[in-house]
Amino acid sequence: MPDRAPQPVDRHLPTEEARDLLSLVRDIARREIAPHAAEEEDAGRFPRELFALLSESGLLGLPYPGEYGGGDQPYEVYLQVLEELAATRLTVGLGVSVHTLACYALAAHGTEEQRDEFLPAMLGGGLLGAYCLSEPSSGSDAASLRTRAAPDGGDWVITGTKAWITHGGIADFYTVMARTGEEGPRGITAFLVPGDAQGLSAAVPERKMGLKGSPTAQLHFDGVRISGGRRIGGEGEGFAIALSALDGGRLGIAACAVGLAQAALDEAVAHAIERRQFGRPIADFQGLRFMLADMATQIEAGRALYLAAARLRDAGRPFAQQAAMAKLHCTDTAMRVTTDAVQILGGYGYTADFPAERYMREAKVLQIVEGTNQIQRMVIARHLAGPESR
Repeated sequence: MPDRAPQPVDRHLPTEEARDLLSLVRDIARREIAPHAAEEEDAGRFPRELFALLSESGLLGLPYPGEYGGGDQPYEVYLQVLEELAATRLTVGLGVSVHTLACYALAAHGTEEQRDEFLPAMLGGGLLGAYCLSEPSSGSDAASLRTRAAPDGGDWVITGTKAWITHGGIADFYTVMARTGEEGPRGITAFLVPGDAQGLSAAVPERKMGLKGSPTAQLHFDGVRISGGRRIGGEGEGFAIALSALDGGRLGIAACAVGLAQAALDEAVAHAIERRQFGRPIADFQGLRFMLADMATQIEAGRALYLAAARLRDAGRPFAQQAAMAKLHCTDTAMRVTTDAVQILGGYGYTADFPAERYMREAKVLQIVEGTNQIQRMVIARHLAGPESR
């Protein structure tokens, strides 16, 4: 059955422009995303034409400067857009989040010349980006990556393999972290690699439990040559750039998780009101009512947590600890809420005729991507008690 369009969320937005923006997003979600979400996810189809529409609508560069084609929106607004998109189809919300993550290094650490040359097309030119940090042997331990970039005249030549790349094989550009020096975090540098670079190839996409419409693949760099002008930041600065990008990216995942949980709650509430047993709606039964109340409370808490972190970021204040907390809480909430939604739907919830089972499968990956929730706990603890003893 087709997915329901998201139910309106009572949002406190900072400007009239932001309210108009959210209305536009809801309209696109209702008309262009919801009618095809279930069918396309089941078929494993990525909606590339939809991302062209999102680009034309100014939704792929929201938190970046208007002078480069961005939307000049605070993170507080951008994340609520992500939530609305993810509530309709996680592949879309996550895709916008990953694209935004891929643009960060150049937008925040590129030279003026680099931003002028590359950023307008990345933000509003219909391009789609991907972020390349993880490798087959370095996931949580990202500083041990082995992909290497070697100088050759005025160029760089990149060799190695990246893994778990969202949009791998279909992206127009990749922000790539590669080793240019010593072992460890200080030997890593960031590069902007075009998707059609010679020597760059993608493996067959991974066969995943959920999020089947979003391609995830290994990327192979077989002597990929790029110009010196595509190095972002100084040599050895790439790991710091990568971590800074992930702080914002984790907020994107948190917002997507809240959107997914909200969709599951909406489905559960609608079913509980419509489904009758023992002569009355099952929403009348106290045990089920308490489940719905707990689900809604967890979602509201997650929304408040990611927005509080976003406001710190918008104010230029440190927010890494709060971003880790938001990612941890919101994704754990999405897993709990989607599991409860399946339970409330009963046998219907376990069938592919209803979206609850898909929501549950999709929620799991949010506890893993952009730093597992075990890593988030380590980040939070370091802020509280300092680094671990060696």
